[in-house]
Amino acid sequence: MKILSTNVFVGPNVWASFPVIRHVIDLGVLEDWPSVKIGPDFTEGLAEALPGLASHGCSYGEPGGFLRRLREDEGTWMGHILEHCAIEIQNVAGTDVSFGRTRSTGVPGQYNMVYAYRQRDVGLAAGDLALRLLMHLLPQELQAQVAYECDPDFDLQAELRSFVLHAQRKEFGPSTGSLVKAAQDRDIPWIRLNEGSLVQFGHGKYQKRIQATITSETKHIAVEISCDKEDTHNLLNDLGLPVPQQRIVYNAQQAVQAAHRIGFPVVVKPLDANHGRGVSINLTKDEDVEAGFAEAEAHSKSAAILVESFVTGFDHRMLVVDNKLVAVAKRVPGHVIGDGTHTIAELVDIVNEDPRRGIGHQKVLTMLEIDNQAKRLIAEAGYSTGTVLPKGEVFYLRSTANLSTGGTAIDLTDVVHPDNRDMAERAIMAVGLDVGGVDFLIDDITHSYKDIGGAIVEVNAAPGFRMHVAPSEGQPRDVAGRVIDMLFPLGHQSRIPIAAITGTNGKTTTSRMLGHIMKASGKIVGMTSTDGVYVDGKLSVKGDMTGPKSAQIVLRDPKVDFAVMETARGGLMRSGLGYQHSNVAACLNVSADHLGLGGVETVEQLAVVKRVVIESATETAVLNADDINCLKMADYADVGSIFYVTVNPGHTLVKEHIKAGGKAIVLEQGMNGDMLTIYDNGLHMPVLWSHLIPATLEGKAIHNVQNAMFAAAMAYSFGVDLDNIRHGLRTFDTSYFQAPGRMNVFDEHPFKVILDYGHNPAALAAMADLADRLEVKGRRIVVLSVPGDRRDCDVADAARTLAGHFDHFICKADDDRRKRGHDEIPQMFRAEFLKNGIAEDQISVIPNEEDAVAASLEMAKPGDLVIIFGDSSARCWKQIIYFNAPDQNTTAVSSSVSLQQAVPFEEMIDGDSSMVRDARGVRLARDDVEDGD
Repeated sequence: MKILSTNVFVGPNVWASFPVIRHVIDLGVLEDWPSVKIGPDFTEGLAEALPGLASHGCSYGEPGGFLRRLREDEGTWMGHILEHCAIEIQNVAGTDVSFGRTRSTGVPGQYNMVYAYRQRDVGLAAGDLALRLLMHLLPQELQAQVAYECDPDFDLQAELRSFVLHAQRKEFGPSTGSLVKAAQDRDIPWIRLNEGSLVQFGHGKYQKRIQATITSETKHIAVEISCDKEDTHNLLNDLGLPVPQQRIVYNAQQAVQAAHRIGFPVVVKPLDANHGRGVSINLTKDEDVEAGFAEAEAHSKSAAILVESFVTGFDHRMLVVDNKLVAVAKRVPGHVIGDGTHTIAELVDIVNEDPRRGIGHQKVLTMLEIDNQAKRLIAEAGYSTGTVLPKGEVFYLRSTANLSTGGTAIDLTDVVHPDNRDMAERAIMAVGLDVGGVDFLIDDITHSYKDIGGAIVEVNAAPGFRMHVAPSEGQPRDVAGRVIDMLFPLGHQSRIPIAAITGTNGKTTTSRMLGHIMKASGKIVGMTSTDGVYVDGKLSVKGDMTGPKSAQIVLRDPKVDFAVMETARGGLMRSGLGYQHSNVAACLNVSADHLGLGGVETVEQLAVVKRVVIESATETAVLNADDINCLKMADYADVGSIFYVTVNPGHTLVKEHIKAGGKAIVLEQGMNGDMLTIYDNGLHMPVLWSHLIPATLEGKAIHNVQNAMFAAAMAYSFGVDLDNIRHGLRTFDTSYFQAPGRMNVFDEHPFKVILDYGHNPAALAAMADLADRLEVKGRRIVVLSVPGDRRDCDVADAARTLAGHFDHFICKADDDRRKRGHDEIPQMFRAEFLKNGIAEDQISVIPNEEDAVAASLEMAKPGDLVIIFGDSSARCWKQIIYFNAPDQNTTAVSSSVSLQQAVPFEEMIDGDSSMVRDARGVRLARDDVEDGD
């Protein structure tokens, strides 16, 4: 049994609408060993190892269902068992997940095993531990048959403890976790920004951040004041707030002297530590003060140590958010209560049996430990761990009341005296914190400190929320919700509008068109595409950026107020969507491409992958009514409206949709050409003649007409007025600057050249249709290829698509052969063209792309049309624009020569630094050429 591959999905995906891990597993010989055949010892051992499995409902939909499935009938198989164990192990660590699914891949013995996770590393570690556990539980004779080396020293309890500690290092702590949950409850998106507790709430320009419970609105100077206990003490004392006497010292001798001046008992603590680290209380002797100084010094970041008067009373944490007291918890140090029978060590074990106690912050309460501090307190009392305490005696194992060391918390928010409430609010306001905790000692919080005394012993920036959201006793308080409400008051935005675009062809052009329309409408657009990430029209990150990581780049940018997400199959299959949902999503088309890769064998299966984008939309789904696979997605869209796109004005379904008040954009035929027309709730709104859109080459490029229709439909769905839509479409063209590699036309040679990135049969067919529609006086020449990882049948389809539309075919290969031979793809094209009646002299095989492009340009005569399907768009475009036809009155320059050889780059700068002139005086956008060329 082994794991063949793993995918960690970070957003909606084909398996679920939330993050999941998918392992493709091979059961090997275990395919013949369901649970009932392995035997009852295996099942009972598993139930004993992970008792929580008893709550899994599984097939029967009720607690105990999974264990029943293991024991009854034919049992269940190891992949399914592994899924449940991975889920339960995460639950042991406090990660509340429940989703799982195991399905056959279609290959005997191989399964897709899917389960939910909350933190990537924890989820993966849970799957690994689950696999080792199952192998350990197999009978020895079966262990010998599986291809897995079992650890003879495997100790599940030790492994689980190690896993829980690992999970706590990786998962959010209680405070950060509560803030994330509060944001989710309010439908506010969040992004984890590091491995710790730095989190972004909201997207783009609306974002706010937290680090634990410090927010992006927390003033740095306030944090500095709170971290300096002397400054805090003086500030509060000057306002007349109750604080103990205090002295700052730098050595043990000074500490003793300060204790005598203040008067015993005293507290010794670091000037700048937190969470009770290095604090020693109720010190009554010089030697205790010296020991306390050493303890404080070990936890201090500076040389300064505080000695202050010891104030009696119960420890209360008073939490203030946005200048309002929102929670009060009475904190009790970790302790045991004698029963006259059990020893102190036994009482600790009894306390730890409380199911609410766990390792670290795994659960509401933390387990008690008899560590060095506990041993010291036991020894100071004249006891040992074997001492039997009298019945009713309370013995404290800690000198401070932190929950992280086993303390408990009792909520007293509703009974706090108004004077104490006012005191806490004034203290936090004086320091300047938006979220702050006041540590207040008083005998009874229901009485005023003015009457019975009391003192503020500390003010905390980044106060913990655990004691308030999950107190040991009393009512939980939604303190995290109060913080989120402060960051995002009612009516304030947290999300930027997101447009998601998927499909087989046209995604990049449509994304660019929509981005251009929105920019013209005053938006700062962040856009992902196969060319890179663009922010406000400027390239931010170069490369194919259509996956989850690129989406995160856009959503994290503080300038962006509108996002256009081109979403490709690859990113969806590898990692999911990358964000929870979009406002408007479009699927342009679904046709054969990348089939045979990643388990997607048919166009219908490919449509299921792309459907994830449509399913994630919340407001509008824009669908191609002329594509049956897109049309079917309407049944899965959970949105307010469906917006159909069709170039067929007689489309029956769209007509009925329009009659019912639905939205559609239709290409209607008129006397002057074809008109893009929007229908909405009975309104008929002409938008623009298709031939007036530059990107359509006077309406001849039907695929770009359709892309423009999608861009218009999406812009309209976001409330953009028709004038801005018209302006955007009329000012967008397919120049290399605006749409590199997408139907770029060069007309400055005696012949026309078109560069396009098309690499599948549907894209090639669109360009072949364009070649037929264009008026060409000479020959039609094409330079073609497809990626090497396409199936042989896809290559044949591509060849049949182009056959009959061109006069000469130059067959090349992409730079990356993708495990194909040097000239394998071009030779396959040649053979297929010959089968389709193309003459031998009409076919050239030139495997190298640069050579193939050069040959096409040198072959072209005045009046010819050359269409180049380029792999390296930038290189191909340079060859095209710097090619000198022999009959031009200039010195011929090789089509593969670099710009620097033709003319020095510094001599090309022309006035405005964003423009350059080439060797022939043609002005070009500087972004179109590479630095140094």
